[in-house]
Amino acid sequence: MISVVLAEDMHMVRGALVALLDIEKDIEIVAEIDSGSAILPTVLAHRPDVAVIDIDLPGVDGLTAAAEVHEKLPACRTLILTSLGQPGNLRRALEAHVSGFLLKDAPPSKLADTIRRIRAGERVIDPELALDAWSARENPLTSRETEVLRLAAEGAEAADIAGRLFLSVGTVRNYLTAIVIKLGARNRVDALRIAREQGWL
Repeated sequence: MISVVLAEDMHMVRGALVALLDIEKDIEIVAEIDSGSAILPTVLAHRPDVAVIDIDLPGVDGLTAAAEVHEKLPACRTLILTSLGQPGNLRRALEAHVSGFLLKDAPPSKLADTIRRIRAGERVIDPELALDAWSARENPLTSRETEVLRLAAEGAEAADIAGRLFLSVGTVRNYLTAIVIKLGARNRVDALRIAREQGWL
């Protein structure tokens, strides 16, 4: 029996996934959760074979949680299930050592098959998405610039970002200017759009 923890914040989608996997005789959902911050404690409590994780979760995002699971319980394989198929997200997922990356619009039968395959030690990634990621442009932003942009995306002003990252306001403004230039954006809003479309945030 393959034990699975399922992390999905949309109740209807989570219910549909549970119903879909309940049909499978060799797969058992041992826990279902709706926030990224609950993933690691739940995985450590249940020690499942596979954690199926949505990227866009409240609290900790799914990719960060997947990296934490890999670090604390590497025997648990992780499958990212998402509607966000940008190449940048796949690259981040690979950096987080996920075992699989599946889009939510894949045929339902593919989910159970992918869970079985990654439990068996395979790495399963949609071939078309992998090809897109191979040819996609690299993220030109440093990790600090990405952090600054992520806080700006949350609506934080330069002074707030400075306080949270222990930087001066001038340094934050310099980062924001550098981000706009590196991304070839018209302004900060355009930089956010570009970064999101590429899956860098």
